[in-house]
Amino acid sequence: MRMSMRQAALVVAVISGWCAVAPAAAVPPPTAQTATLQAELDELVATAGVPGAQLVHTVGDRVDQFDSGIGDYGAGARFPDGAQFRIASVTKSFVATVVLQLVAEGRVELDSPIERYLPGVVRGPGGDGTVITVRNLLQHTSGIPNYLPLIDQDSIAGLRAARPAPELIRLGLDSAAEFTPGAEVGYSNTNYLLLGQLIERIGGLPVGVEVTRRILVPLGMFATYWPLYPVEQAIRGAHPRGYHDFEGTRVDVTDIDAGWGLADGAMVSTGGDLNRFFLALLAGELLPPHLLVQMQTGAPTGLIGYAEAAGLGLFRFSTSCGVQAWGHTGAIHGFSTLSVASGDRAVTVVMNELPGVAGNIGITVGTDTILEAVLCMG
Repeated sequence: MRMSMRQAALVVAVISGWCAVAPAAAVPPPTAQTATLQAELDELVATAGVPGAQLVHTVGDRVDQFDSGIGDYGAGARFPDGAQFRIASVTKSFVATVVLQLVAEGRVELDSPIERYLPGVVRGPGGDGTVITVRNLLQHTSGIPNYLPLIDQDSIAGLRAARPAPELIRLGLDSAAEFTPGAEVGYSNTNYLLLGQLIERIGGLPVGVEVTRRILVPLGMFATYWPLYPVEQAIRGAHPRGYHDFEGTRVDVTDIDAGWGLADGAMVSTGGDLNRFFLALLAGELLPPHLLVQMQTGAPTGLIGYAEAAGLGLFRFSTSCGVQAWGHTGAIHGFSTLSVASGDRAVTVVMNELPGVAGNIGITVGTDTILEAVLCMG
């Protein structure tokens, strides 16, 4: 999919002026099912020890929103309708979709070494670009270390100390590889920084522009955008405040964009928009059938039930009633997100603080019961 310079300029204009007004969520009628979801959300807030949470449940054309706890301590307010929030690593599902669209266009091959597209970049003790493939990066089977634990994220100064993608990639590659490529799943943000560079090298446009023109515009995701970092720090539309616990002190970090505009976790969205994206993706609206199959071919993560298998930019979630869903989680200072879809049903849960009780790949203790309740509804 190629664009003229005029078209590219129009997309850039859309990114910088994207309308962030989301339609009001439907008010769910009081039924046994909605009462269950509200109770589960209340329990999640209490168990996770976060200020508040919002759950958005989509079935077909119906969208229901549930709120619990506090969205803004200063105003004493709950989450606003159609709340925007930083989706962190859920961004990876969008990036992976763009990479697979490039595969569909014949411009990238899934099982070609990344050296073919980023010559000389993936070298060092952390990985060999002549061996590591595009698929390995998408599926977190590259063995390249995650740069994130190697930088300061335990202070406000650290969150504000933005570093460019090439520097962070180098940080990961200068550490010893975690395993032989393809041998296992090892979640690494470094993989998606490399995929962002791949997209920009092949397409010639910033990764945020590619995501916008290929996904957000076609799906009408009007409340979702890729922030113009560092110019843009505040969230554009109605949003809860995001908090973080720094050694026992809860700090408002809403206007600190720790995503730094990078391909591993930059985006802002809403529950309704994320549900729309995952439903459209799994319905085949964004990828041809054979590539959607590839995207949903999972490598075992070693977990049971939730995030039990890693696809290409997606994780598989299984329930006790036999329903399987695909989606992603996101964790960034101020916000924690889970978004999955199955069939005509999707659910997104966001909390306005990173919970103190969490499992692997960002699954918070308590969200499992919410997924069970939603995905196993009749």
